[in-house]
Amino acid sequence: MSTLAFAKYEGLGNDFVLIDNRHTPEPVLSAAQAVAVCDRHRGVGADGVIFLLEARDADFQMRIFNSDGSEAQMCGNGIRCLAHYARTLGIEPTADRYRVQTGAGVLDIDLLPDGQVRVDMGAPALLAGEIPTTLAPADQKVIAAPLNVAGSDWSVTCVSMGNPHAVIFVPDLEAIDLERIGPLFEHERHFPERINTHFVRVLSPTHLQVKVWERGAGATLACGTGACAVLVAAVLNHLAQEEATVELPGGPLQIRWDSESNHLLMTGPARTVFEGTLQLPPLGSSSTR
Repeated sequence: MSTLAFAKYEGLGNDFVLIDNRHTPEPVLSAAQAVAVCDRHRGVGADGVIFLLEARDADFQMRIFNSDGSEAQMCGNGIRCLAHYARTLGIEPTADRYRVQTGAGVLDIDLLPDGQVRVDMGAPALLAGEIPTTLAPADQKVIAAPLNVAGSDWSVTCVSMGNPHAVIFVPDLEAIDLERIGPLFEHERHFPERINTHFVRVLSPTHLQVKVWERGAGATLACGTGACAVLVAAVLNHLAQEEATVELPGGPLQIRWDSESNHLLMTGPARTVFEGTLQLPPLGSSSTR
């Protein structure tokens, strides 16, 4: 029975199993195995499994399976964890910067002196056809679009950060039953590739508070791409400045929408939790040690 080394990381409570996958061009775990690893009762427990692979035009490549086995194009909290993990593997950055290949393109990751990680998340995609959603014609933006879900009318702004996000501004986050409403938004017919959903309370133009429902992972403590989408949506709705603290259940991220480059810059923490080995196959309650 083979074993596989891993490291467990978290970024604002969004937690991941990270695997050094440089010896083979495809992830060493199948989607079904990733689901078993993410099981919080019989596996390691995580919101996703991230694989570090070789890349031709970058320092390394990131692939990620969500806890339901689906593959995400990108993960903002996960890529911060991956940057710290890469350094432990002896992959040295150039002037404290990595270039990382993701499903959303090549991103620049800066390791800051205080241990924080700043990620250039690229430009937001705002047209309905890019997100994708059918809430507006493909060549139009989706800003405060009406949508009825679970018998209630919502005002939805959509943004893609390489993965699709729906942002809804509400006066009271405590009134949102996320476990009930989150899956209904995720699988709503106007989102053909499903959707990450964020309910947002505007505390001030520089402070936004968020509840997160992630496509393929459910309610999570943080979502980096989602925090970027939230700031963009708040600016488009004239509710926030171009730099703000986005307060997620797991803690705050600093997000800035650079008007010159049109790129989003995300700054936040990443932390090692523990290291171990997996026994393959099978993966279950006796899979970790």
